[in-house]
Amino acid sequence: VFSDAGGTGRSYHAELSTKNRRLRVHYLLEAGWRADAAIQGLGRTNRTNQAQPPLFRPVSTDVKAEKRFLSTIARRLDTLGAITKGQRQTGGQGLFRAEDNLESVYARAALRQFYSQLFQGKIDGCLLLEFQDLTGLTLTDADGTLKEDLPPITTFLNRLLALTIRMQNLLFEAFEAILSAKIEGAIASGHYDQGVETVRADRMCVIDRRTVHIHGATGAETRVFAIERQDRNEPLSLEGALERASEKNAKLLINAKSGRAAVQVPAPSLMLDDGAIERRVRLLRPLDRHAISLDALAETNWEEADAGAFAEAWRAELAEVPEFATSTFHVVTGLLLPIWKRIPDDACKVYRLQTDEGERVIGRVISPTALSTLYRNLGQDGAPTIKVDDAWSVVVGGRGVAQLADGLQVRRVRVMNDYRVELSGLTEGVRDRLRAMGLFSEIIAWKLRFFVPVGADGLQVFARLVERFPIIAVSERDAA
Repeated sequence: VFSDAGGTGRSYHAELSTKNRRLRVHYLLEAGWRADAAIQGLGRTNRTNQAQPPLFRPVSTDVKAEKRFLSTIARRLDTLGAITKGQRQTGGQGLFRAEDNLESVYARAALRQFYSQLFQGKIDGCLLLEFQDLTGLTLTDADGTLKEDLPPITTFLNRLLALTIRMQNLLFEAFEAILSAKIEGAIASGHYDQGVETVRADRMCVIDRRTVHIHGATGAETRVFAIERQDRNEPLSLEGALERASEKNAKLLINAKSGRAAVQVPAPSLMLDDGAIERRVRLLRPLDRHAISLDALAETNWEEADAGAFAEAWRAELAEVPEFATSTFHVVTGLLLPIWKRIPDDACKVYRLQTDEGERVIGRVISPTALSTLYRNLGQDGAPTIKVDDAWSVVVGGRGVAQLADGLQVRRVRVMNDYRVELSGLTEGVRDRLRAMGLFSEIIAWKLRFFVPVGADGLQVFARLVERFPIIAVSERDAA
């Protein structure tokens, strides 16, 4: 135990020259506001010539507003890491999670939604007038409407500290629920900004490289690498699936149509923009797990099953799982700043990797559907063809719109509190043909609308549609 005064000039690490080389567990109490002082203190137990690095444990109580202090130190450590080492994760050494930074862009968006729900009276246990009286914050204009210039996140967090513990926890839990939904939604859509990500795989090699731009003044090149990666599949075993099924509110399921098996376990609910709560569950499969709303699950072919039938279906699926999974992704590397605005991907991800040949690559990831737009923006020929499964992934994820022949468009829309994939721009003569392909129709607000199924058969139906109406382009900038 040491304070700021004892945090300099002392070493408590597992030094190789000492007898005691056991794991150091460093508890961080009251991190304070200064990132440089926090790094100085953390550096007392994590130094060179050590047998093993320490285990850091930031400590906070069940008083929710205490996260205010952890949030500030997390943000400042991230900023310090970005300035000193070009990567913000290096500042905190992975000590803090994304949710710990309450001053991020996701937290600011969540706070605005929190204010809106408070204004609409959808925060249980606290009314708008009560909130304004307790915090001294004014959220409405003279005419009673919600202000455009609302109090910032730092002011909101500071005012929480003056409230009773009960009110602190009540308001902070409502805010945290919205923030978690924002971050989870960004991760699910592939738009979550994680900084520079280090990619690791069992095998990685560059299968194609192409120079797409040469800077006139310096001669520096911008290139596109196609990188093939091979990852070892690690399916969930039958014993692991049955163990998860023994948890509270878990169920064994079998799909009546495909015969596949899944374990249904509880998942966090989502708070929608209008304040409604979407109850969800998570389906665990041998190689994947995804969350689905209870309403959407009721419309699928998943049915409860006994342990014997479930085990048989699970074993059959495990037998079909290959040892390795091979995939390809594209990276734009080299000189990027002069052409940054011409790269059409909205989801800006930066990967760092090393191939099997020892070549080190760092660059911006670009989706296969955006390569055509990039080549066109840079005046290049020979744009690659768009694969059906790539286009389907973009559409289902809500990241773009697929333009098909004859003026048809496929995009994700929200209908009756649920996401669907809609086909628009169709004419009278193709309706029966679309139904034969597997699309289904509904009359909504006196208008006939056609949808592509989003379940297990969605890709096959979309492929049949594309076979008749080829893909012209996939516009990721026009995402719904």
